[in-house]
Amino acid sequence: MSTLYYTLSNTVFRNFLFYAVASVLKMMVMSILTARQRFRKKAFANPEDIRPSKGKTIQPNTSDPDVERVRRNHLNDIENIIPFVLIGFCYIACNPDVTTALWHFRIFFFSRLFHTFAYQIPLPQPSRALGFMFGLIVTISMAVQVLLRVY
Repeated sequence: MSTLYYTLSNTVFRNFLFYAVASVLKMMVMSILTARQRFRKKAFANPEDIRPSKGKTIQPNTSDPDVERVRRNHLNDIENIIPFVLIGFCYIACNPDVTTALWHFRIFFFSRLFHTFAYQIPLPQPSRALGFMFGLIVTISMAVQVLLRVY
């Protein structure tokens, strides 16, 4: 009989779900923050997003530095969280050690939170780079373990 890895009775899967969903929610919040910044700065990318006002003409603007900072942060989340989730599902199929897996998930999630704060405050480098690198190393570690296990 085969083992069921993708059930809530599997501690690794349950922990992965928590941190993966928390990471995806954090990524989704970034799109809300981008929209909020666009409204604050009246920096809309598309003409149809601009509400005509009396006597004022607002042109589409894709170069506001504050909007672009949040947007780039969101893009960085997309580039890192999606691979983490996809590789994470493969990693679980390899039946990793519970403690090791939990630390992978925790480090990834908190590195992404730190990266966001470092990007938005902004903190001096290498703080943001370190947040990025810790998350990337975790994802690569999981991917390498999957490749070693299946080959």
